[in-house]
Amino acid sequence: MPLDLKKFLPRPGQRYAMPALHGSADALVLAKAAQDLKSRQQMLVAIVANASDARRLLEEIPWFSGETEEPLRCHLLPDWETLPYDSFSPHQDLVSQRLATLYEVSNGRCDVLLVPASTALLRIAPPAFLAAHTFYFKQGETLDEEKLKSQLTIAGYNHVSQVMSPGEYSVRGGLIDLFPMGSKLPYRLDLFGDTIETIRTFDPDNQRSLYPVKEIRMLPGHEFPMDENSRAFFRSRWREVFEGDPTLSVIYRDIASGIASAGIEYYLPLFFEETTTLFRYLPENAIFALIGNVNEAFQRFWADTQSRYNFLKSDRERPLLAPEKLFLTSEDFFVLAQPFGRWVIQTDDAPSELSAPIPDVSVNRRADDPLANLRAWIKRADKRVMICAESPGRRETMQQFFNEYDFKVTPCTGFADFATSREQVMFGISPVQKGFALGYVFGDLAFITETELYANSGRRAGRKRTEAVAHIESIVRDLSELKIGDPVVHANHGIGRYRGLITVDLGEGETEFLHLQYAKDTRLYVPVSQLHVISRYAGTSADDAPLHTLGSGQWEKARQKAAQQIHDTAAELLDLYARRSMRKGFPFPLMKNDYEAFADSFGFEETPDQAAAIASVMEDMTSDKPMDRLICGDVGFGKTEVALRAAFIAVMGGKQVALLAPTTLLAEQHAQTFRDRFADWPVRISELSRFRTQKQVNQTIRGMEDGTVDIVIGTHKLLSKDVSFNRLGLIIIDEEHRFGVRQKEALKAIRAEVDVLTLTATPIPRTLGMALDGLRSFSIIATAPQKRLAIKTFVRSENDSVIREACMRELKRGGQVYFLHNEVETIENRRIMLENLLPEARIGVAHGQMHERELEKVMRDFVSHRYNILLCTTIIETGIDVPNANTMVMHRADKFGLAQLHQLRGRIGRSHHQAYAYLLVNDTQTLSKQAQRRLEAIRQMEELGSGFFLAMHDLEIRGAGEVLGEEQSGEMVEIGFQMYSDMLKEAVRAMKKGEEPDYDAPFTTTTEINLHTPALLPGDYCPGVNERLSLYKRFANCETQEQVNDLQEELIDRFGKLPEPAQALVETHRLRIQAKTVGIIKIDAHTEAAVMQFVPNPPVDAIRIIELIQKNKHIRLNGPEKLKVTAKMPNLDARVAQIKSTIRSLTATPKK
Repeated sequence: MPLDLKKFLPRPGQRYAMPALHGSADALVLAKAAQDLKSRQQMLVAIVANASDARRLLEEIPWFSGETEEPLRCHLLPDWETLPYDSFSPHQDLVSQRLATLYEVSNGRCDVLLVPASTALLRIAPPAFLAAHTFYFKQGETLDEEKLKSQLTIAGYNHVSQVMSPGEYSVRGGLIDLFPMGSKLPYRLDLFGDTIETIRTFDPDNQRSLYPVKEIRMLPGHEFPMDENSRAFFRSRWREVFEGDPTLSVIYRDIASGIASAGIEYYLPLFFEETTTLFRYLPENAIFALIGNVNEAFQRFWADTQSRYNFLKSDRERPLLAPEKLFLTSEDFFVLAQPFGRWVIQTDDAPSELSAPIPDVSVNRRADDPLANLRAWIKRADKRVMICAESPGRRETMQQFFNEYDFKVTPCTGFADFATSREQVMFGISPVQKGFALGYVFGDLAFITETELYANSGRRAGRKRTEAVAHIESIVRDLSELKIGDPVVHANHGIGRYRGLITVDLGEGETEFLHLQYAKDTRLYVPVSQLHVISRYAGTSADDAPLHTLGSGQWEKARQKAAQQIHDTAAELLDLYARRSMRKGFPFPLMKNDYEAFADSFGFEETPDQAAAIASVMEDMTSDKPMDRLICGDVGFGKTEVALRAAFIAVMGGKQVALLAPTTLLAEQHAQTFRDRFADWPVRISELSRFRTQKQVNQTIRGMEDGTVDIVIGTHKLLSKDVSFNRLGLIIIDEEHRFGVRQKEALKAIRAEVDVLTLTATPIPRTLGMALDGLRSFSIIATAPQKRLAIKTFVRSENDSVIREACMRELKRGGQVYFLHNEVETIENRRIMLENLLPEARIGVAHGQMHERELEKVMRDFVSHRYNILLCTTIIETGIDVPNANTMVMHRADKFGLAQLHQLRGRIGRSHHQAYAYLLVNDTQTLSKQAQRRLEAIRQMEELGSGFFLAMHDLEIRGAGEVLGEEQSGEMVEIGFQMYSDMLKEAVRAMKKGEEPDYDAPFTTTTEINLHTPALLPGDYCPGVNERLSLYKRFANCETQEQVNDLQEELIDRFGKLPEPAQALVETHRLRIQAKTVGIIKIDAHTEAAVMQFVPNPPVDAIRIIELIQKNKHIRLNGPEKLKVTAKMPNLDARVAQIKSTIRSLTATPKK
């Protein structure tokens, strides 16, 4: 490459601005510079204006520098990811990564350090602290156990009985488990006497050992010391800095008892004589690169910090340190950076001599040649091009796409391979996120990523694709949870029990079958490519499912009986639809600019599901049909944000909004949230609840009648007779499952023309049934916000040591605990027991028989950290948000229902800390069968977003009931919920068009395909039986080619390159989807010929078929409904290509 970067590198004290760089070109330039600097033993420090760019560079720089013998050591100093002066602590993993990075930098083991701008301003602990608290263990050393314990305690590690997260250790006989900060895995030291015999890593989830290592490094447990002297020093500094009585403050009291409260990081300067800055850790000859508009990022950060400081500084219990004590100002930063050489890297829209943006090369799916833009640009640009795929799975999909349109690419393994090759267009896997073209200075290379290729098709490039929006249908139909003996429904043969997967060789290689057992011990084998006829049985509990006898006609009868009832239900439904669609709702106008300004004040990134839910709500509100939408999402998954946006649109459209909450506390909390978000808008928000005086209540009711109140938030009182609205436009019901049918009917009376939005975490079976039947619109939010961890759930027999450990693990990290004791009579005894067991805790008691004001006071004290254990009854189940409470201990958990267990467990795990739920029972051995199943279900549903799945389980354990009728169950038990809703959908569809419903339709339109080659996932490729079953079923549920592609990508990313049989399985499903469009019901292809059988009256123009036969000698009719293609097709690819081209020529538009 002709450019010599050494000339451009700034000398100490100089500032040099580079010509503009585009896309990910900054990563390439930094990688080159870092290699030059490395050869002179210098370090490159990149200060990045945007935190997401820092993460991007961490992936890209090593890729661009991969060709050297010694790869670059890149480290990111991550941000705490909390707001300034936050009252909870940064995530343990982030602290761990920060300490590891600082340690590597101070020991000169880092070539490129990436620092987000806001992190660079933070004042941190001096290097001496890190050096003094870091120690090593090597195999063969001798250990003094007592000394080790005191050393670990001083370094801030917690002693627990089972090690879970960084910063914990446990000692059991001759075994010591440690989870050092800055480490990905915990370690187990095996002692022989007092010598370390072996050191092995282990998996914290199942506690099994993994592989041996020679030595481990222990970094301190926090970014501040917690030994006796440091804590005394902290308290004396506190008394110097803050006026008034120090014992009023929880933080001061906690430090005295050895607990680091949540948010203590913002008191860091009180631990040290003086704090230091990042500059103290850097070598003197380091070179800085400032990427993006760093100065503006500093200004923004300071504006935020100042406003938060002014907003929070008057709290007597949490006095704040001035921002200058905690952070550098931007002037301080630039003064300290003055002696170093500084490079400034900015981007710009116009091309520069170093690089240029990639023009529009996007794929246009509708054109005859989708890749026309790309071909044209490659011809014109005269550069060598590398096309970058994100993952092996995407590479396969794109390669197939290129082959289909005859676009030649040469595979390459990495950047070095591309840079040294001569080929014009190359294709490989690369983490580069934004494409760019380099000038002649860098050898005329260009990189095109999926971001540019799929710019118009709405594919969000990046790693987010795995979080695809959850599909309700596939959740019900998913078979992954299926256990041997569970009932399933076969569309043509009725209900049988699943007995496992078996492989049989029918003379053409092995094929896998699903083995089902029916009544009278009859058996049925279903090939895995036909799984779309199988669905899980949901209706009553698995043990009581009615099994059918094969060939007895019993199933036909059950289906007909259900069909009659479905006919009536569908007629009622349609009547309801008709009445609803005749009513006109109010189409809200959408002020784009205002709405976006409001949406921006949401301080988090929306998850894909949340964004989809918001989009649906906006669509419903701006149309002229009244909205009736149910939003189902787990606690803390951002349902309230959806409600806030809806309320905003309604108020801006000049209407009033009513928000209905089940408890006074929740109403109070919603009112607070709404006031915060609407602070900058001219909106009047009032509250109707028992905490308001009579005068305030009357004032609010008057305001609602004369239209001066825009948003009213209240409990059941909103439904009383004396409340009327002037111009109500939207009703939001929170925690819908807490309202009775009567209250909902009262609402329906108001809501003929009003938009309704319902929020719930665990819908009751009836609501869920209605939503799944399309009676109500339905959105599901099942992806967790980032940094959210699933709640670890344990079922244990109750004893003191379990309780003490559970509470101490939480208190030690500055958190709070809910202790659930659902018997008011004995709750006082429990409190005395807890006080004896945990003398260091501050315990508050809350239950429903307390006076309301008193209850309110306890709850508020808990929120403001005056108590750190709340001993309570289920009164907390709908309630307030305490992000700092992350452990729940439940006494007699076997007495609760599923939905209730889930709601209660959802009170914790609302911030980004690992949350723990302990379900305690008297004796795990003597539980009733139902209780065992409930506790097992909740323990397995650790996954985030499982509220909906639990409701499905509930629907299965209790049965679903008829949708509109009086009967709570009935035909559904006979044929299973899934079949019932499929038939109901068909009935509604047909009646809308005025046809006679064909109840067999859902079961007949499946294409049978035989390619005479094994089509399955081999056991050595994808070992888990349930995993295979789930994947087979997901393939069967694919409706479009895109879905098949996505699934294929997932397979390759998870298990590696597809073997032949798996490839055949994928192709079978591709053909199934394609065949459906032209009405083919059977395809049989072998080496000599392929036969395609059509339905009577297929949806294909007869002239096309005649043309096809006339033009092609090898295609002829074979009976009235069959086409026969005679050709040599020795292998799978040939057969697939032949069938695809035949189908394509049947659907192609005729040439004029």
